[in-house]
Amino acid sequence: MQDKLTGTVMKLGKNIDTDQIYPGRFLELTDAEDIRRHVLAGVSEDYAGKIRKGDILVAGTNFGCGSSREHAATALRFSGFAAIIAESFARIFYRNAINLGLPLIICPGISGKVQEGEVITVEIRTGKITAADGREIARAEPLSDYMLNILEHGGIKPLLAAEMEQKAH
Repeated sequence: MQDKLTGTVMKLGKNIDTDQIYPGRFLELTDAEDIRRHVLAGVSEDYAGKIRKGDILVAGTNFGCGSSREHAATALRFSGFAAIIAESFARIFYRNAINLGLPLIICPGISGKVQEGEVITVEIRTGKITAADGREIARAEPLSDYMLNILEHGGIKPLLAAEMEQKAH
């Protein structure tokens, strides 16, 4: 996991639910590329085609509300987003995404502080968010050491595998 992520902002509003993130009609897909092509299709059918590897998704409150299906977090993980910054996340969605190794950053008020297309940098460990010119935009809530450990390993499964391997020796 990189400590600093720099990317172009793509913005969404508040209350983006899991069916907007990854509509149920695509649940039978299993190939990562097929899944990626349909991320955020509930917002706009062509949204996935606009995402560039390393972009940072910024949203309002209650991102990931709705069902507890892991598919929404999986689709975002495959999408190319470097991180998602939102004012708040639905609890189950938040843990699903972190467990899959996708950095989620909670930053109240962020949607009013950045613009679509703006380049920002987020420091994962400190929560500092800066503009391309180095100006500090906001301070997000820092992730716990446990969450950072999950992200550093690429998700909960790789973390558990590493811990089991370490105990075996």
